[in-house]
Amino acid sequence: MHEIDKQGILDVRILMNNNTEIDIEIQLSPLNVWADRSLFYLSKMYTDQIEQGQSYTVFKKCVSISILDFKLFQDTEEFYSCFHILEDTRHTLYTDKMEFHVLELPKLPKELKEDANDRLLWGKFISAETKEEFDMLASKNEYINSAYEQLQVISQDKQKQMEYTARMKAELDYKQGMLEARQQGEKIGEQRGRQETRTSMVIKMLQKGFDIDTITELSQLSISEIEELKKNI
Repeated sequence: MHEIDKQGILDVRILMNNNTEIDIEIQLSPLNVWADRSLFYLSKMYTDQIEQGQSYTVFKKCVSISILDFKLFQDTEEFYSCFHILEDTRHTLYTDKMEFHVLELPKLPKELKEDANDRLLWGKFISAETKEEFDMLASKNEYINSAYEQLQVISQDKQKQMEYTARMKAELDYKQGMLEARQQGEKIGEQRGRQETRTSMVIKMLQKGFDIDTITELSQLSISEIEELKKNI
């Protein structure tokens, strides 16, 4: 997650339980090249999933969600747009691995209808400014209500904010500690694997009659280490 900076951009990366990766960006100031920008970063997020030697089956679905405080599309007054990669005439889906959602806040309707869908409710919640608006929207959707409760917690007095921050920090520190412990374990395992491979190679070279100097040069082991291995043959 990257905080809002002078450019007015908030960037949040989410990994869903189904392995879908979502990039949510909030842009406050007008940016005409937003489509190119979101395509660039989603493409990068997609290609960063694969490493050398892996197959194309590793790719997970990547979704871009743009929440804009300006009008991007001039050909419609619909506040929400969703884009996929489709064939021009048949509209056959080429792939579902990349998806773009755009929410244009200035196009939100002023008044809510009774049958307003969740997408509209969330849009109004994001753009809400008064307590009355927040309360009304929270009453219409349990997930919005949960988000509103969290927003109230972090908006309370300094002590509450410090407690909330401390809890968040403890959770992040714990997760980071677990990650580093796992990485250290994997590193030790790799080192042991390399050492075992090198030892096996030296033993085979000794069995085939290679001289000590050649073995030392190829294996990077010391003469004393090689002599010790020689005793066990």
